Amino acid sequence: MIEKILPLVIVFVFAAIHLFGWRIRSLQAQPRSRWLSLGGGVSVAYVFVHLLPELASHQGRFEEIVDGQAGLIAEIESHTYLIALLGLVVFYGLDRLALRTKPEADTASGSPSLQDDGAFWLHLWSFALYNSLIAYLLLHREEDDLRGLIIYGFAMSLHFLVNDQGLRHSHGALYDHRGRWLLAVSPFLGFGLGIFVTIPELAISALFAFLAGSIVMNVIKEELPKERDSRFLAFVSGALGYAALLLATG
Repeated sequence: MIEKILPLVIVFVFAAIHLFGWRIRSLQAQPRSRWLSLGGGVSVAYVFVHLLPELASHQGRFEEIVDGQAGLIAEIESHTYLIALLGLVVFYGLDRLALRTKPEADTASGSPSLQDDGAFWLHLWSFALYNSLIAYLLLHREEDDLRGLIIYGFAMSLHFLVNDQGLRHSHGALYDHRGRWLLAVSPFLGFGLGIFVTIPELAISALFAFLAGSIVMNVIKEELPKERDSRFLAFVSGALGYAALLLATG
């Protein structure tokens, strides 16, 4: 019973992070909050210790399906890892586009003005799809037991928190007044699709691969820039601590 209810609870947590993240003032302070760096470390640990090994299983399915077929897809090796690379590249490109066309600061408040900005909405819609994908995969994971659900839900909740604060840092008032509402709704859309729409197993493998690359890019984007003043020890603690937990419970 709990395995049927818990995914919906996790989706509500995802939405609440975007709706109420602006109230957690300690996460918005400079230098960067230790909790955000710790959350980034947990997300990276989940990708490298849990999700990437899972991609090896998905890669095996790719090879079984395309084995003996003609065409470019059959000739290419390491399909899932190339898709993971694509996820990283796509979000890197979207982030660069958003930074280059960021709205100018309002001279009175010092925060971005509330003007409609095409790059801002492209950035937000990309994260809305990203959130929907994470929620969709709540119901279509490789490990569909309670342990796998808790591991995925916890890691992704911290990842949502890191992304929420990163978008707030990048877009300021424009995000708080408009963007966060879109991102709060998007997990419910993905969850609804997960209930009513089942896609082929090969497509699920591709989505997991794309998600892995996207998570790595978004965490690196938040932790590496000098202006973020990230907390290295907190990041390492999150990564090693969660990696140890995954290995101990595996």
